[in-house]
Amino acid sequence: MSRIGDFADDDAAAWITKSPDIGVAMAGFTHAVYNKSRLPMRVRELARMVIALDNECVVCQNTRETDGPVAGVDDDLYDPAAQWRTWPGYSAQERIAAEFAERFAGDHTRLRDDEDFWDRCRAEFSDELLSDLALSCAMWLVMGRMLR
Repeated sequence: MSRIGDFADDDAAAWITKSPDIGVAMAGFTHAVYNKSRLPMRVRELARMVIALDNECVVCQNTRETDGPVAGVDDDLYDPAAQWRTWPGYSAQERIAAEFAERFAGDHTRLRDDEDFWDRCRAEFSDELLSDLALSCAMWLVMGRMLR
């Protein structure tokens, strides 16, 4: 049940009608995350799913990339997302993205100060890709919590 407005819980577009200026800007941000990101789709989608699980956002958890099978994004990527640390089907880069997403959502100050993590992260990501990952996680965290 929505606590703001009288729209369905999964109706993210309805927020635009309640706050047109900010809503349109958020829609633009969302478009950029999904259509302009330089992250590999598997990396992006695993990080997104980790945030969705943290947010307990069923809408986000049930969303699947429509072009996914072409890029190797299918249920074998999504289903074990909660076990990203141990599931053998994830690459090192995907695990780092999942760790970043989880810690970004729930432990950002320790993430900031964890030099070991940043050393491992820099082995897998350029500054440009890290920027895309951080901005994407910010959008997913906010939108997922708003929908939740």
